[in-house]
Amino acid sequence: MTGSPPHAADFVDSNASVQTKITVADPQRMVSLLGSHDEILKLVERAVRSDIHVRGNEITISGEPAENAKAERIFAELLELIEKGETLTADAVRRTVGMLEQGATERPAEVLTLNILSRRGRTIRPKTLGQKRYVDSIDQHTIVFGIGPAGTGKTYLAMAKAVQSLQAKQVNRIILTRPAVEAGERLGFLPGTLFEKIDPYLRPLYDALHDMIDPDSIPRLMANGTIEVAPLAYMRGRTLNDAFIILDEAQNTTPEQMKMFLTRLGFGSKIVVTGDVTQVDLPGGTRSGLKVVREILDGVEDVHFAQLSSADVVRHRLVSDIVDAYERWDAAQEADAQPIRAVPGRGGHPGHPGRGARRR
Repeated sequence: MTGSPPHAADFVDSNASVQTKITVADPQRMVSLLGSHDEILKLVERAVRSDIHVRGNEITISGEPAENAKAERIFAELLELIEKGETLTADAVRRTVGMLEQGATERPAEVLTLNILSRRGRTIRPKTLGQKRYVDSIDQHTIVFGIGPAGTGKTYLAMAKAVQSLQAKQVNRIILTRPAVEAGERLGFLPGTLFEKIDPYLRPLYDALHDMIDPDSIPRLMANGTIEVAPLAYMRGRTLNDAFIILDEAQNTTPEQMKMFLTRLGFGSKIVVTGDVTQVDLPGGTRSGLKVVREILDGVEDVHFAQLSSADVVRHRLVSDIVDAYERWDAAQEADAQPIRAVPGRGGHPGHPGRGARRR
């Protein structure tokens, strides 16, 4: 090979330390960006391997180009949140970092400022990328399945969208339903009036409603049929027009119940089905309607399956860790449950333990 020797400048060391500077002109925004006692700054420092120094209105980031770029993006998203009037919290920083690490096209600042409902100074909005996509899918499809572990906001966000649709007059009523599986839906065997019988199973739905609607108006809305809360068994034989319908705890439906419910869909209505396929309370041997419906409706137009994960848990941080731990344990149990076949030529045969097979 001929030619002049390469110049030193032709070699670029991607691991070489470089400096990036960010200037924040507004002193108040700089104070908000750093947080009380530099709490926000310390969280950002822990999220990247670059060194971060602040002097006056200037932030200096020193490190590898990729890490500097990551830090710069984090600060840019946090500044965007501040500009939109948000108060930065440790949770907002962690969620911003998590979304950036997922490499999604959506900007964290857009996700964390998507307002669904506001009441008495409290705003309901998605807090994770998965939740934002779930909320978007409800806007874009007629039937949406929100599937995921506890604490991912499946039902809460669906109810917020239902109330939003009612307030915008996109629907005339909201229908909330759950299977009363713990009683086998044999409500006649339970003591008390009908309301007293079904109340324990529907109480979580009432609680969420109270967060979103003036509690004093709920009895009136229920009396005139604008809001209906009823067990799944009461949906049979009906056609539900101009309604936002939510089926909660759908993992406890049978395939027959799921079919019955989905075929209640009328004109001008929307259905959201929520559930956690890892928490099925049906009697042994009964298949979950939520587990099989994905196979049945896969590819059907205007039906969407939104899958939420431990990354979308918005309860205590430990809830996400607990969900992950159970998933690992379940996977290990399934692996251990796989039968071991006899080894040819070592005695024994499949289904009968011999020298070549072990019984588990």
